[in-house]
Amino acid sequence: MSFQNLGLSEDVVHGVQSMGFMDPTPIQLQAFPILLARKDLIGASQTGTGKTAAFMLPVLTLLKEHKPGGPRVLVLEPTRELAVQVDQASRDYSRFGNLRTTVVFGGVGYGGQETALKNGTDVLVATPGRLLDFMEKGTIKLDKIEHLVLDEADRMLDMGFMPDVRRIIEKCPKDRQTLLFSATMPPEIAKLTEWALRSPEKIEIGGRRSPAETVTHALYPVATSQKFDLLLEILERTHYHSVLIFCRTKVNADRIASRLEAAGHKVATMHSDRSQGERTEALDGFRSGKYEVMVATDIASRGIDISTITHVINYDVPQHPDDYVHRIGRTGRAQAEGDAFTLMTAEEGPDVAAIERFIGQEIERKKLDNFKYVYSLALDEKHKHTVGKAGNIRGGRAGKGYSFGHRRR
Repeated sequence: MSFQNLGLSEDVVHGVQSMGFMDPTPIQLQAFPILLARKDLIGASQTGTGKTAAFMLPVLTLLKEHKPGGPRVLVLEPTRELAVQVDQASRDYSRFGNLRTTVVFGGVGYGGQETALKNGTDVLVATPGRLLDFMEKGTIKLDKIEHLVLDEADRMLDMGFMPDVRRIIEKCPKDRQTLLFSATMPPEIAKLTEWALRSPEKIEIGGRRSPAETVTHALYPVATSQKFDLLLEILERTHYHSVLIFCRTKVNADRIASRLEAAGHKVATMHSDRSQGERTEALDGFRSGKYEVMVATDIASRGIDISTITHVINYDVPQHPDDYVHRIGRTGRAQAEGDAFTLMTAEEGPDVAAIERFIGQEIERKKLDNFKYVYSLALDEKHKHTVGKAGNIRGGRAGKGYSFGHRRR
């Protein structure tokens, strides 16, 4: 079924098709009729399934055209990266109409955002802290809000934003449409839905704990002393477009990025100690191909939506199992295919076991052919597999064609 048959406005259909999207995803097919009927919604889906378009396309359709005054749509996001991406998506989808979108987030000056707000906007995408700053100054009023979107609600809870979120909701009109998206539903979020939503519809695409079906993922056991050597060898043998590498700490992300640069890779770095300008430059450079590799902390596990990421590598096993699902979901997006590799030391075994319990499946262990391993307890893990021939590895999906041995520059 095409976007043209789902009740969306012509301008919105033209906008989404101009971005190269021809067929709606399952979550979009379920969400569109609910949202176009102005019903409240609780949505849960695997990462990379088209959630932003699922709520933005029908909301833009309902807005129809620009009206002067305060914003009529408020989208709350936990991080500045997500806010920027949703802002850009809204602008892209509405490019053939006259609707206006504005984004506000912390870490930068107030002047440019304040000017944009004074010019008038229909859609406001915001992080909670900066939004409250503008509300307290009287720059933003929420009395015209018709549609409220609480995106990544569980992450906003984890980051301590829930009191701010409640303060913001209280300033919105009670007669509104409210949409909440959350990968998990802890008690605090369940209470929020009872308070903020009215008889919501519920949709769920795939298991919230399951990696996307478009991602092939595997573990590579290795001794701690050889972890970086194995990373280099994997990159050397991999035919990739772009690779996102996750580390647990900012210090380790900087160290790995520096060592990769010394080895000849074009590398961007993303973590919370980077300035907003540095983070924007890194994302833009990674998206454009200026950087072939990005090394990041979990700030990027839900904050990056780039469809051309072909590989994710967990240099460090995440400590929280749900972060594993979100990390590897940065590849295989928009129904494309991707590979995710996790380097596992013996010390990280308990974290791997927790992840496998969380996702309800055992992750395949693999071993590089012709890599000179030193002994480690990690290599005693069961289900080891030597793969490939003559020092080459192929992506886990048959016929995928990522041959390890030819690097794409």
